[in-house]
Amino acid sequence: MDSKPYQYIITGIGTDVGKTVVSAIFAQALNATYWKPVQAGDLDNSDSIKVNNWTDEEVNVLHEAYRLTEPMSPHAAATIDGLKIDEDSICFPDVHGNLIVEGAGGLLVPVNNDGLLYADLFKKWGLPVIVVSRHYLGSINHTLLTLEVLKSRGIPVEGIVFVGAENKATESIILNVTGVKMITRIPITDELGTAFIQTEARKLRDTYFYEQINS
Repeated sequence: MDSKPYQYIITGIGTDVGKTVVSAIFAQALNATYWKPVQAGDLDNSDSIKVNNWTDEEVNVLHEAYRLTEPMSPHAAATIDGLKIDEDSICFPDVHGNLIVEGAGGLLVPVNNDGLLYADLFKKWGLPVIVVSRHYLGSINHTLLTLEVLKSRGIPVEGIVFVGAENKATESIILNVTGVKMITRIPITDELGTAFIQTEARKLRDTYFYEQINS
């Protein structure tokens, strides 16, 4: 790797599309710091815990700003827990090296009851966004809407990661309409764990980031 820090936000077109797996792969490929600002639900096996378990000691996993007990939108989960999420308390980490920030749900998920959305935080932080898209009925619409929101808000897009087997009809229309580049494809596996993350991280490092460094 060269001295230029690679810092990205990873968001999805919805829930359960593979954001955490993709985040772990990018964090491992870059030997990066990983940060998920808000964890809602599944605190005993949170996304931060998963990333920490899947990656090696070169990946530094930071603590979340908020850990909420219920698996729902942060604004609702915080209300149940008797908390108020304050924008100023979600302090962007002082990381000068490589960094992966993982969102939750999609761009327009509300973070608090004051109307703060994840897209607002992403705009504020100013990092390029990687969009994770997984094929299902309606995923074209969800992917195009996600990219349209990023464009309308002036949030830079690094590219798209497709999760699952190739679907040429879906992928070609998304890429052609948006002009956004495809970064990589991550297969779906029944053996999700350290070995899978390490293998995919090596592939990513030897292709996408190799080309960036040597271009």
